[in-house]
Amino acid sequence: MPNEWRLWVDRTPRPGWANMAIDQTLLERASAGERWLRLYGWSPSCLSFGRHEPAARRYDAARIAALGMDVVRRPTGGRAVWHAREVTYTVACPGGLGSLRESYLEIHAMIRGALRTLGVPADLAPPGGATSVDAGACFARPVGGEIVVAGRKVVGSAQLRQGDALLQHGSILLGGDQGPVGAVTRGAAPPDLAQPLHAIVGTGLEEGDIIAAISRSAVARWTGEWRTEPDDADVIASSSRHAARFRSIEWTWGR
Repeated sequence: MPNEWRLWVDRTPRPGWANMAIDQTLLERASAGERWLRLYGWSPSCLSFGRHEPAARRYDAARIAALGMDVVRRPTGGRAVWHAREVTYTVACPGGLGSLRESYLEIHAMIRGALRTLGVPADLAPPGGATSVDAGACFARPVGGEIVVAGRKVVGSAQLRQGDALLQHGSILLGGDQGPVGAVTRGAAPPDLAQPLHAIVGTGLEEGDIIAAISRSAVARWTGEWRTEPDDADVIASSSRHAARFRSIEWTWGR
């Protein structure tokens, strides 16, 4: 069906490799014409690297192992993120929502609208130059178009375009901080400009509130038929063929 969206509220927190295998599968589904919005969590908490980030040079693998930290490399770009107390979103769709930049801004505008309904005075950071993968952790500084409150980031996102299909996913921080990234960084720790939502509106805000607000905002903004009970079992089964890649030491630490 043209312009049909699938909304998947994934109630099962998963390890990093499983989450990335599923998101890679959703990108494949988008290449075949499907549109997905997935909302999910992580268990255990996980450190993720961007696709092109020089992880072996920047982060202390021995320290990460000693701390028992789960770690994964994303299929998307961007820089390191500590995934703990958050709601993660994935948008996968054919053609994107315009160009990569236009899609980035449109998805962030949707999330900004959702957060404002929860009392969060979110805005988009003013235009700025692109940030190098050598610039440190994702939440070390906001760049143009990212979602901020008083100049501090509340959402960190990354993209990948494969053929004509777009994958964008990102972390909507609920609580905690990005301190674990600094703890395993070689040399000087990056600044932590993360602004979790609990620091803005209080600890009464829960994951379910964010999920409901994002769902409402997306349905209102992106026209089309919305399926709220998609065939997620088939996606999970299909994702198994990507599991070895996202679990492998070579993929995680090979650059």
